[in-house]
Amino acid sequence: MPEGDTVWRAAAELHKALGGRLLTRTDLRVPKLATTDLAGRSVLEVVPRGKHLLTRIEGGLTLHSHLRMDGAWRVYAAGERWRGGPDHQIRAVLATAERTAVGYRLPVLELLRTADEENAVGHLGPDLLGPDWDADEALRRLLSDPARTLGEALLDQRNLAGIGNVFKCELCFLLRASPWLPVGALPRPERAITLAKRLLEANKRRPARTTTPSARPDRRLWVYGRADRPCLRCGTPVRVADQGPAPQARVTYWCPHCQPEPATEAGG
Repeated sequence: MPEGDTVWRAAAELHKALGGRLLTRTDLRVPKLATTDLAGRSVLEVVPRGKHLLTRIEGGLTLHSHLRMDGAWRVYAAGERWRGGPDHQIRAVLATAERTAVGYRLPVLELLRTADEENAVGHLGPDLLGPDWDADEALRRLLSDPARTLGEALLDQRNLAGIGNVFKCELCFLLRASPWLPVGALPRPERAITLAKRLLEANKRRPARTTTPSARPDRRLWVYGRADRPCLRCGTPVRVADQGPAPQARVTYWCPHCQPEPATEAGG
């Protein structure tokens, strides 16, 4: 599931393949961009912003993409067979003489003026893996609605950018707090900010996301994806429930023993 760490790695890979190189072919397979041809322009850089990707191109243009749940960019050598999915899932092709970047299942793909990037990402809070990281501002935003549940507050990209559902669940576990705890009731809330930063920094270069000390593939995450299996800390069966209003509700995992549940929790 693409989160801030995944997007950071995707940006690094795309920048390595495309940065400073001339585009020889482009194919943007969304209706608004179907006739757009960027061939002959150089890619200046590819940068992440939270869970967004910004590919900056010569001439003051930015190709903005977002991976959401299952989007992906794949890079191939010239002549290499593309293996990221069937052709009908391809939304973007950016080719140079040496490499081809192919975007699969991209739910967001738009071409902006670079000067107008704020229209796409200006609403985001401080980026956990970005040069604008500001822990004090992130904490202020996180606590701006004290009655909101911790899980929902962590997922809100306007508070701090880069946390997805996996890190949300893992952070709540490591904080020993129920995802349904009002964020204003969280003891030492600054720990949430510090720990979020530490987890994403630790995982931005790891192909297999890991939040535990274990090297075993089935024990890399404390609670996420472990419904009804024993908690790795105490052995209590991990619970799972949807959190948040439909249709944005997100599946949430937690240990009822390690993470005390507020009386108002759904199902609690």
